Amino acid sequence: MGLTRRLVTVCTLLIVGLGCWSGLASAQGGEAIAGTFLNREDGNKPVAGVKVDVVDSSGKKVGTAVSDDSGKYSLDLPGPGTYTAKLQVGSLPKGVRLTDTKKTQLTVEVSEGRRRAIIFPFGKGIAGPAGALDRLPGTLLDGVRLGLIIAMTAIGLSLIYGTTQFTNFAHGEMVTFGALVTWFLNHDGGLPVLWSALIAVALSAAAGLVLDAGLWGPLRKRKTSPFSLMVVSFGLSITLIAVYQLFFGTRNRPFTEYAIQKPLFSLGSQNVPPRAIVTIVLSVVVLGAVGLFLQRARFGKAMRAVADNGPLAASSGINTARVVRLVWMMGSALAGLGGVLYSLDQGVNFLEGQSLLLLMFAGITLGGLGTSFGAAAGCFILGVAIQLSTLVNFSETFRVPPSLKNVGALVVLIVVLMVRPQGVFGRRERVG
Repeated sequence: MGLTRRLVTVCTLLIVGLGCWSGLASAQGGEAIAGTFLNREDGNKPVAGVKVDVVDSSGKKVGTAVSDDSGKYSLDLPGPGTYTAKLQVGSLPKGVRLTDTKKTQLTVEVSEGRRRAIIFPFGKGIAGPAGALDRLPGTLLDGVRLGLIIAMTAIGLSLIYGTTQFTNFAHGEMVTFGALVTWFLNHDGGLPVLWSALIAVALSAAAGLVLDAGLWGPLRKRKTSPFSLMVVSFGLSITLIAVYQLFFGTRNRPFTEYAIQKPLFSLGSQNVPPRAIVTIVLSVVVLGAVGLFLQRARFGKAMRAVADNGPLAASSGINTARVVRLVWMMGSALAGLGGVLYSLDQGVNFLEGQSLLLLMFAGITLGGLGTSFGAAAGCFILGVAIQLSTLVNFSETFRVPPSLKNVGALVVLIVVLMVRPQGVFGRRERVG
C-alpha cells in the first residue's frame, strides 16, 4: 500500500500543480479564424487596419476582423463548420497589394476547438513554387534546428536508460511540461518568454526530482523489473497527456512573443527569423556544456561510470542513487528546455512531447543505445534527414507530404541498423 500511496501522491501533485499554473485557462479553446498580415515588399512589415469579413456556409455574415498594429487579426466563431474569409480590398493601405489579386477570399473547414489560420499574402507575385535547389538551404537549416532540439531532449532519455536500463515512455511529457509551463507563465502570468522559460526549466528539473523520489526510486528499491517500469511509464504518459489536455485544451497556441518576426536574412526561397538562429545557437551552447560536464565534471564522470557498469561504479565508492537522481533532474530540465525551443516555431500543443518521443527513440537507437554522445549525434542526423526528405519529388504533381516526412528518417534508421545493429556510434558489446 505504501508504494500505491506514493504513486497517487505524485500524480496528485502534478495535477494540482498544473491546475495552479493554468489559472482560468479554458479546458477547450473555442473556434476562431486568425492570421497575420505582412507586406513582403516592405521587409515583412505588419499591415494594420485591414478588414476581413467572415461568412458561414449559408452566406450569413459572422463578423468582421480588423488587423492591429502588429498585423494580427482574430475572430471568434459560433461553432465548427465551413467558413469563408473575404478580404476587403478597399481597406488595404496605399502601396500594399495582394500577391495574387484573384484570391480575395478563402474557404476553410474549422473543426471543434480549433483555431484556423488564414493568410492573404501581400507583395510581389510569385511565379510558382520554389524548386528543390532553392529550398535546399532553408530546409537544411530547419533540419539542423530540429536535429539539435531532438538531441537535447534525447540526452536525458539515453542517460536514464544507461544508468537504470529503464525505457521511460513518459519522457516526452516532460518536453510538453516545459512548453506548457512557459506558455501559462507567459500568457496568463504576463512574464516574458525568457523568464518563463528559465522558471519552466527549473520546474522541469524539480518535477524529475519528485518523480524519481516519489515513484521511480521506490520501484527500483523493490527490484521492479525493467518491463514493469516501462509499463508504469506508459501509464504515466497517458495520465499526463489527459491532464495536459484538461487544463490546456486541444488547439495549438503560440507564445505572446516571437510568433511574428522580421526575417534576419533569406536562404534560397526561405526567410530566416531571429528565433531560428537563437534556437540553433542556444542548443549548440547547451549541448556543448552538457558534453563538457560529462567529460570533465566529477558528477559527469560518475554518470558515465554508472552508465557503463553500475555495480562496478558502486563498488568503487560512487553513490549510484545520487547519480541516478541527478540524471533524472538533468534529463527533465533538458527535455523542458527542448520543449520551449520547439514551441517557439511550432507553437505549444499538449501532444508535442509525443510527436518528438518516437524521433528521440529513433535517434538514440541510430546513434547507440545508452550512449549520450551517440544519442545526440544520431538525433542530429535524424532531424536533418527528416527535413531534407520534404525535398523529394517523384513527379511534377506529387511531392512527399509533410505528414510523411518522418517515414524517410525511419527508413534510414532501419537500413543503418541492418548494417550496424549497435548503432552508428554504439559499441558492439557493452559491459553491464
